[in-house]
Order: sequence, then structure tokens, then C-alpha cells
Amino acid sequence: MSTPVLSIVIPAFNEAAYLPRHLPSVLESLRLWQEMSGQQGEIIVVDNASTDATAEVAKDLGARVVHEQTRNIGQVRNTGAAAAQGRFLFFIDADVSIPVEAVHAVVRLLESGRHVGGAIPPLYTPARLGARILCRYWDNYRRRHRGAQGVDQFCTAEAFHQLGGYRTDWFMSEDVEFFARLRQLGDLIRRPVALVDELRVEPSTRRYDQWPTWRMVWWQNPVTARLKPTSSAFWRHWYQSTVR
Repeated sequence: MSTPVLSIVIPAFNEAAYLPRHLPSVLESLRLWQEMSGQQGEIIVVDNASTDATAEVAKDLGARVVHEQTRNIGQVRNTGAAAAQGRFLFFIDADVSIPVEAVHAVVRLLESGRHVGGAIPPLYTPARLGARILCRYWDNYRRRHRGAQGVDQFCTAEAFHQLGGYRTDWFMSEDVEFFARLRQLGDLIRRPVALVDELRVEPSTRRYDQWPTWRMVWWQNPVTARLKPTSSAFWRHWYQSTVR
């Protein structure tokens, strides 16, 4: 088998229930691109010390599984990148569905040599009005600042390693911080990040639907998101359980 051109890295903690809902969209997008291009890709699920059948489910669905015991999302993504063989990296959360055109769009942009990386904006559809307003705010905020969350980000492996990957001393906002450095690198070498506005990925809305809106507003605003990013205790609620 030829060396993969693209490595898709999916961090996963206790996602046995969600992988069957979302991973098939990634598999289908990858399959379509492989058929159209004649190139190969790989999907790496990084099992982050799960206590359920995450690893078994991922393998059954067709992903390669690697393990990371440290409960730190930056470290989990870095572990996946270290195991990756592709010259392009595509990071996707375990509870995110992607459009069938996504992989083709990502590889096309990176192969062009005009972009160091980028992201596909998310489309959140929570049930409550307050949560929808919060999501709309963040969508506008990211657009104004040319930013992107870790629900999906892509880059060349060269750029990833040049930047040193995600910060492992941060427990929150490490994705935003990484993308800011990626954006700066792209601007410096005149290969700016690309935001694929014609597509949308669809993350689950489990936190928005189960947490009160006031709690989401408190934990998801530009001020709180920058508070104590290196404190595992401060952000423990984000790590102790996966909201269902």
C-alpha cells in the first residue's frame, strides 16, 4: 500500500456511543477522495484512556487506533500527529460530522501550495434559543479574527512540526492558540490559512443541549476562555466526563 498523503487525527475519550454516528461521514469523505484522486489517506483515532469501548468501536469502523494516557487534549492531538504518515494533517473531533466534499477540499488547498493550513467552519444547531445565539456570536467572533476551533483544523505536517504542535501545558483554548500561531506563520511566509466558508462541519450539540445556557455562556466567552489555561483543576469539568 502506498504511503498516505493525508492523515486524519481524531482524539477520543469515551466516544463509543458517538463514533458510530459521526465517524462514517469521515470514512465516506475519505473514500470518495481516494477514488477520485487515486491517492491514499488514513484515519487515526487517539484513544485517550477511555473506560468504554472507544478503541474497539474505532477499529471495527476501520480506523487505526493509538493510545494516549495523559488527559490533555493538546497531548492527544500531538500523539496522533506523531503516529501520522501523511504530509497533510486534518484534525477532527470525535463528535463531528463532515460533508462528503471535505477531504477533497482540504487536500486540494494544501496541495496547491498556497496555504499552510486552515479550517472548515462549524455549524452548531442547539435546541435552545440562548445556545443558538451564543453559537452565532462565536461564529462571528471567529470570522472577525480569522480563527478556528479544534472541531476541525488542517495543516501541512511540515508546518505542524515547525510550530511544535499543540501546547501540552494548556488544558483549554490550545486549539485557538495553535491556529493563531498557524495563521501567523502563514502570513509570514505568504501562505495564509484558508477558511472554507462554502462548507460546514456539524459538531454535536450535547453540551449546549444538556448544560444550562448560563453555564455555557460562563465557560464559553472570550474572557473565561483565557483564564488559567494551564490549570487542569479549573477546566476539570471539560475532562472528567463526556456530556451525553
